Amino acid sequence: MNILVVAAHPDDEILGVGGTIAKHVDNGDGVYALILGEGGTSRFENRKDAQEGLVEALHGNTRKAAAVLGIREVSFENFPDNRFDSVDLLDIVKAVERKIGILRPSIVYTHHGGDLNVDHTLTYRAVLTATRPMEDQPVQELYAFETVSSTEWNFAYGDAQFAPNVFVKLTKEQFERKLTAMQAYETELCAYPHPRSLDMLRAVACRWGGVAGARYVEAFEAVRILHP
Repeated sequence: MNILVVAAHPDDEILGVGGTIAKHVDNGDGVYALILGEGGTSRFENRKDAQEGLVEALHGNTRKAAAVLGIREVSFENFPDNRFDSVDLLDIVKAVERKIGILRPSIVYTHHGGDLNVDHTLTYRAVLTATRPMEDQPVQELYAFETVSSTEWNFAYGDAQFAPNVFVKLTKEQFERKLTAMQAYETELCAYPHPRSLDMLRAVACRWGGVAGARYVEAFEAVRILHP
């Protein structure tokens, strides 16, 4: 079956669901990624001040990471980085709908709706709208993932808190592929104790492993599941 990962920025697909992507690929599923935002340009006062080739370099990193995991295709929309709130939500919804219409995925993974990052929040809303459960909707399962350096930094309580109820057990090899894929993002990978470090990714996987009773685990919130 086809699997679609809808992420706001380059590297979110690895941080949130990289090990599970490797597991799907090992199981023979076709995994595709849709990256909605350009990434990187919000670090400048003005988007036009970003270094020439920055976005293209990030896209190159995404393709390298995808090759490590076995993702069949990565698509980019290039909405303005950390400025999704300057775009009509309908435009984001339409981008997701187009990809769903082409791929007809059975499963979609996307951001947790309570993240600190505005792009993550609007990506979740767009995906939720694009996958609304009508009779011809191909998406039977929708899951939300956490994104380190955004989900936990919201310091959320109640409904905004990430409260996983689905846990995916990874082999050591699948988890190591996630780390190798993350290393393709030369400008996004940071040193410990930053959350986007290899040490922290190991800690998160072990933390959820301790919760679920396995060594390496990725955790998700099940948003909607339709059993056949």
